[in-house]
Amino acid sequence: MNRDASVKRLLAHRGPWDMAVVGGGATGVGIAVDGASRGYSVCLLEQSDFGKGTSSRATKLVHGGVRYLQQGNISLVMEALKERGILRQNAPHLVHDLAFVVPNYSWWEAPFYGIGMKVYDMLAGRYGFGKSRLLSREEVLERIPTLEQDGLRGGVLYYDGQFDDSRLLIDLAQTAEQQGAVLLNYARVVGLTHDADGFVDGLVVRDLESGREHTLAARCVINATGPFSDAVRRIDDPAAAPMIAPSQGVHIVLDRPFLPGDSAIMVPRTSDGRVMFAIPWHEHVLVGTTDTPIKDVSLEPVAMEEEIDFILETASQYLARPPTRDDILSVFAGIRPLVKASAASNTAALSREHTIHVARSGLLTIAGGKWTTYRKMAEDCVDHAATLAKLDERPCVTRGLNIHGYHRHAEQFGDLSYYGSDAEAIHELMEADPALARRLHDALPVYAAQVVWAARREMARTVDDVLARRTRALLLNAAAAIAMAPAAAKLMAAELGRDKQWERDQVAEFTAIAQNYLIHPAGSAGLVPGR
Repeated sequence: MNRDASVKRLLAHRGPWDMAVVGGGATGVGIAVDGASRGYSVCLLEQSDFGKGTSSRATKLVHGGVRYLQQGNISLVMEALKERGILRQNAPHLVHDLAFVVPNYSWWEAPFYGIGMKVYDMLAGRYGFGKSRLLSREEVLERIPTLEQDGLRGGVLYYDGQFDDSRLLIDLAQTAEQQGAVLLNYARVVGLTHDADGFVDGLVVRDLESGREHTLAARCVINATGPFSDAVRRIDDPAAAPMIAPSQGVHIVLDRPFLPGDSAIMVPRTSDGRVMFAIPWHEHVLVGTTDTPIKDVSLEPVAMEEEIDFILETASQYLARPPTRDDILSVFAGIRPLVKASAASNTAALSREHTIHVARSGLLTIAGGKWTTYRKMAEDCVDHAATLAKLDERPCVTRGLNIHGYHRHAEQFGDLSYYGSDAEAIHELMEADPALARRLHDALPVYAAQVVWAARREMARTVDDVLARRTRALLLNAAAAIAMAPAAAKLMAAELGRDKQWERDQVAEFTAIAQNYLIHPAGSAGLVPGR
């Protein structure tokens, strides 16, 4: 992907686009893949970077949702389990099986959760990732030797999927472009246009790099902006009633010794009504999450002190060595764009099913849902959009569409395995210039070649794009990421033709962002005090 080329393609298009998608997260990019692969003309505009918001801040699980099974939402679980299987089939370089252990400390937990996981297996059917079974105390400790042993009776083993969210999103963006869509980041939609009858017939987009505004005609405009859905709806209708009930989820990242094996821990019920996971991810341990209702949405949500304390307190009940604030390498927050429900008493009770809303003007908004079901959400949305725009009906083809980077044995590429088929090209960069084979920091396997590749081929425009989303440095180790920033800025400046002042500005801007991922003394700058 090349941004300059994308701008030219966007402006060279003649006539209205069949679909103009606003929002470059999982939902929007999934829609671009679906629509373009059916042969519709599709453009996508993202106000920041692809996945800057929710879609890079997930729990990194492709799963049916054990909690939704507890809530009795069987249809959502079945749909998600099916999509989990399809995603592993279409992106094997990024999606893999992961064993989970539910530790049992009470006599009733083994039969209760054991039966629940058998139901989970049954609902997965031919899309199953592995059979669940009961574990003895010894088997549990063999898998998770760092588990709290006092009172441990045994456990339940089951299987789900794991992935790298922002890497999948970048691969999906490249897939959409390969199918003919035009995608542009740092392009903010600032207005909608209407025909004589009041129907939306296009949009006004501001290129944040050039400052220029452009008006694009479209047969259907799709609002796929997640937590920002209501803001876009108010551009169309200032009196639009809110449909989003935003909720914040926080994760902390610890060193691998806290969970040294290949199995994850699932705590089926916490004091806030959620499940909690401790999972191995990129040779670190990810622990989360919370479910905190919030009023305001931001591209850079900040963890609250009470959320961090809650995660540490819950984790300390299950890990023999209780983690402390000093052990946290990074903390990050994400916002769930949940759809309002008048009967729900808290956001943990709100459904994760998606909703499609069509305004009187014809503006189509899709909200809710979850990463695992992005493909089905996109299929439903494109079906609706095609009808709304009076386009020829064309069948969805994404169930069998390989995602960019597809490679069945990507593990052979070691540290670069999550690039799939692109890993060989990055290795070639390293071989051609040994300076690009160096790590940017001893704590993380992030190489100079990855920075060049991100700027050259993946439309990365800022140091944050590279260190937070093209690589996962910021989420894995915030201090190490800050230390990498000057080298990353220098590499990007050479690739993008920027000057020394741009380098300095980028390092300063990234360092300011990264402060919110560092753990500071309680109550100091960088974290939001508990409310």
